[in-house]
Amino acid sequence: MANSPAHDSDRIMTQARQSLANNRAGGRRSIGQRSAEMKRRHIGKKAARMAMAVGVILVGAMAAGLVLDGVGFTGVMLLGLAIVAALWFFASYPKMKVPDLASINTGDVRTMVGRTELWLEAQRHALPAPAVQLVDQIGVQLDGLGVQLEGLDASEPAVAEVRKLVGEHLPGMVESYRKIPAHLRREERGGRNADQQLVDGLGKISTEIDTITRQLASGDIDALAVRGRFLDYRYGAGIEGELEAAPQLEGPKAS
Repeated sequence: MANSPAHDSDRIMTQARQSLANNRAGGRRSIGQRSAEMKRRHIGKKAARMAMAVGVILVGAMAAGLVLDGVGFTGVMLLGLAIVAALWFFASYPKMKVPDLASINTGDVRTMVGRTELWLEAQRHALPAPAVQLVDQIGVQLDGLGVQLEGLDASEPAVAEVRKLVGEHLPGMVESYRKIPAHLRREERGGRNADQQLVDGLGKISTEIDTITRQLASGDIDALAVRGRFLDYRYGAGIEGELEAAPQLEGPKAS
């Protein structure tokens, strides 16, 4: 029968498998190892909750069987339905939250890099294709930069400057672009539109990350500290240095 417990059980189990597969992928492709690591930890916690829920249900069923001297065929079917329903629920919830801008640049370096990658992944659908390619490239670069930063004292001024670039200025540039209404992103100002400016800005940040990573690898901390102050000046004030054409801020032209 269409509404039988066995049919419902099959349907819920299929949904649970699909939900778990989506969660394993984090709902989107990972652009870096750090974000993938955070997704794996999230899935591990989900799996633990699923195992605990199944254990509680089985213990409850055993207790009911002892009290009632068996649960019968209907009880077995209801037990199976309860198990797959629990698996579906804990495979679907809680969903992994995308970090907000205020929380990206917090925690240790590994966490900061992972949060930046997770946030960028969530913005990919709203970006033009060339920018998406750069975001994917930056994700790989952030993994390398994170490895280098982990070997440094967190109190180093250069580390703080790099954290600003990665945890504040980079996502700030993307957020500035997202705030521009879609129908205004192709309007040119100064010979470039918002799409082109975003791509140019991400390209420059990608180059800066590569240069910084090389400087860290060579141990040239003094040069990095000087470069960090330059980066803060260049990218600091809301990324206007790159997204200088913000069409949504312009009023209507007089006719």
